[in-house]
Amino acid sequence: MARKDLFVGRGKKMGGAFTAAPALALVLLVALSVAATANVGDSCSTAVDCGGGQWCFDCQPEFAGSSCVRSAATNPFQLTNNSLPFNKYAYLTTHNSFAIVGEPSHTGVPRITFDNQEDTVTDQLNNGVRALMLDTYDFKGDVWLCHSNGGKCNDFTAFVSELDVAISLVMTDRVSEPNEPALDTFKEIEAFLGANPSEIVTLILEDYVHAPNGLTNVFKASGLMKYWFPVSKMPQKGKDWPLVSDMVASNQRLLVFTSIRSKQATEGIAYQWNYMVENNCETSHPLLSIYFFCRSTFLLHARDSQILLITDGDDGMDAGKCSNRAESAPLNDKTKSLVLVNYFPSVPVKVTACLQHSKSLTDMVNTCYGAAGNRWANLLAVDYYKRSDGGGAFQATDLLNGRLLCGCQDVKACSVRRETGHTCFLPPCASVDLDMMLCES
Repeated sequence: MARKDLFVGRGKKMGGAFTAAPALALVLLVALSVAATANVGDSCSTAVDCGGGQWCFDCQPEFAGSSCVRSAATNPFQLTNNSLPFNKYAYLTTHNSFAIVGEPSHTGVPRITFDNQEDTVTDQLNNGVRALMLDTYDFKGDVWLCHSNGGKCNDFTAFVSELDVAISLVMTDRVSEPNEPALDTFKEIEAFLGANPSEIVTLILEDYVHAPNGLTNVFKASGLMKYWFPVSKMPQKGKDWPLVSDMVASNQRLLVFTSIRSKQATEGIAYQWNYMVENNCETSHPLLSIYFFCRSTFLLHARDSQILLITDGDDGMDAGKCSNRAESAPLNDKTKSLVLVNYFPSVPVKVTACLQHSKSLTDMVNTCYGAAGNRWANLLAVDYYKRSDGGGAFQATDLLNGRLLCGCQDVKACSVRRETGHTCFLPPCASVDLDMMLCES
């Protein structure tokens, strides 16, 4: 992309040949660099063709060919400031953060199962994910990450196709998702917090650990206790959380929530439903009597000649609907100061994830705002978080932070508004196309 105002000085004549001044070489390098950097939505062949915080991705059938899409979140602490309460920001959250494509078996038993993410937990954090949903279980005398039924983790999965899933589950009444020792993942989180002293990470545990102090022992072994945010500092009756800057200054930068109420008293791990509300992920199919439960297990039963399928998903994706899940207080209960919105399907499908992370995601964010008593979500949970047709879950999180921090539709507008005193304005883009979640020039 050449600029009309570039000035190139005179060259020197040598042996009948004309050699450019050194400035010309610099100009050419700059021009080539600019030309090689595409914007979100531009066509590409590899990630090299895209700008920073982007990757080259083919969202078929939406586009005929690959385009540059976002791959990293905007850091609101750096863009604006970190001087507001923790609940005045929004955080991108990965559902089943540990269920990673290609994750090797840790039990020696081959595993064929559903996955929910493509990046390691370290890469998720480096790309701006700030909350992780993990399922913790007693297994092999330790604490493992697993997705199973009946509170029991298994080291195998007995299916290779949807038909085999149904047959196997009806016969065995159990199936597991990816298993790995929780300590491995906790150490990744500890390494990230150590390398990023201004960042805060939230863990939301679907907890099936019943060994006394089982979780506490793993947190101690991983080195995470030095970052622990204590329950005693968590707000009651819907009051604001401490300032992010104070949490950073005190180095209390790890928030952990459990689904087991008693652990708040016995292990000092916050009971999730004392502090947040969460949208419902339960729906039913009248023909097959299929029921879906948010973040629950894959399980089939024969019941009255019907099939009962319990799986992750889907009511959180029904357009125009946003209600609390059973364990949560009503979404508009303002005695809980954090709002969690789930947006992922019952059965994770990579091919369709990029289409889900478009206008329908933004619509759900707005729907849940009204359902939560005009409160924007603090935590937005998705599968395959990088897949989109443009801005995706990253742009949806920018929308949330924009609304929370300055009332704009994009957090990038907040710094401009603060510095100039102007109304919501996002140069060099005139607006944000919420249908495509792309920046319009």
